[in-house]
Amino acid sequence: MYTILSTKKLTEKNKVKLENSGFLVVEKNFIKTKSIPFSLNEVAENLIFTSKNAVKSVLPFKKKLIDKNAFCVGEKTKKQLEKNGFKVIFQAENAEALANKICENFNHLRFTFFCGNIRKATLPNILKEKKIELNEIVVYKTKLKSHKISVKLDGILFFSPSGIKSYLLENEIKNETCFCIGNTTAEALHGITDKIKIAKKQKIEAVLKACIKHYK
Repeated sequence: MYTILSTKKLTEKNKVKLENSGFLVVEKNFIKTKSIPFSLNEVAENLIFTSKNAVKSVLPFKKKLIDKNAFCVGEKTKKQLEKNGFKVIFQAENAEALANKICENFNHLRFTFFCGNIRKATLPNILKEKKIELNEIVVYKTKLKSHKISVKLDGILFFSPSGIKSYLLENEIKNETCFCIGNTTAEALHGITDKIKIAKKQKIEAVLKACIKHYK
């Protein structure tokens, strides 16, 4: 039996999926997110969200934002936006793909990017390079919440660069295979290990699928 660590708590359905595939599952939340106070002084007609945390953080101001267009990263972010009445113009698999689409088809528009305090610079840098007007509003904070893992692991599921950083505060990566939700997360492991598998889609379920496929 293989022992797998998930660096975020899984839904019961996803945990059972791994257990039914013969894995012993250890799960801990290695990061914690919290909405922070912010003001909506300058908000463009087009909004960018790259995570569900950002959507959740702006919901108290929904009435002021609901008539604006939304652009986002990830299927789950899109679902959360649409569930709350937002009109999603375009959804991409990752921040780079979203930025490139905006540069190609929406470069005449102004954007407001709702993000966390340790967001990656990929999207803002691409838009600014093309002189697309963008302002950023930090709406949530990510805190590292490391745990010492004492059991021997065969694999680790990582869902963000922050999760990797948090894991490494208390633990080392030795011979474990690391399963990553996307290229940005995988890049955080470069120079640490070459035993990296990247999910085909930026979804938790795709990470599980990559893990199951690897060991079967």
